[in-house]
Amino acid sequence: MARNIQSLERAAAMLRLLGGGERRLGLSDIASSLGLAKGTAHGILRTLQQEGFVEQDDASGRYQLGAELLRLGTTYLDVHELRARALVWADDLARSSGESVYLGVLHQQGVLIVHHVFRPDDSRQVLEIGAMQPLHSTALGKVLSAYDPVAHSEALENDRKAFTDRTVCEPEDFEHILDLTRARGYAADVEETWEGVASLAAPIHDRRRMPVGAVGITGAVERLCRSDEEGAVRPELIAAVRDCARAVSRDLGAGRF
Repeated sequence: MARNIQSLERAAAMLRLLGGGERRLGLSDIASSLGLAKGTAHGILRTLQQEGFVEQDDASGRYQLGAELLRLGTTYLDVHELRARALVWADDLARSSGESVYLGVLHQQGVLIVHHVFRPDDSRQVLEIGAMQPLHSTALGKVLSAYDPVAHSEALENDRKAFTDRTVCEPEDFEHILDLTRARGYAADVEETWEGVASLAAPIHDRRRMPVGAVGITGAVERLCRSDEEGAVRPELIAAVRDCARAVSRDLGAGRF
């Protein structure tokens, strides 16, 4: 039988200790409660602090759970609740738009597709749940970058690859697009990621009015864009995507936007 790793067991016990009872604990309290030497406890706390799992109050020197651990702890529930709330609305959007519908969330340095509704026709399609899309060029990614500060930082700090000659890569130009996204309430991608393909997306917010994902449609440029104005997405599709995002947000407790 494989032996447990003692340092990991101690770190787990430390996190459980900080997660219950008093909000903040000092080094002596933690070491005493877990039966550890102060030096050992301090070494584990320092490592957990570097990873963002523990934070230290500057004034008192006491420790508490960090934001990274809290974020990881709610990610599973948030994503599954988001997907459950979006199921019916995503199906409705696919029927009304005639296009594929994608639900995406921020994951590492990209957009993770957590739900995908096929285009309602007889064409052969591939399920893309679990696929990753770039933040800087896709409609889903632009929406997340515009509304989520973490996604915004990821998009700016990492390389923005030019997938086509339409991909926006320069920081100032990208920031302008994000400003436009926030002003309009949606983002578009017209052949910035894939030749001949367009997409548009809108943000989903939770009960805290925090951005938790984005929903959008993807299809051929000739179907999503107007024929009389190059690069302009059809307004009825914009309205449908925004209505879907608002409906999911309301179901998550965000209220009326």
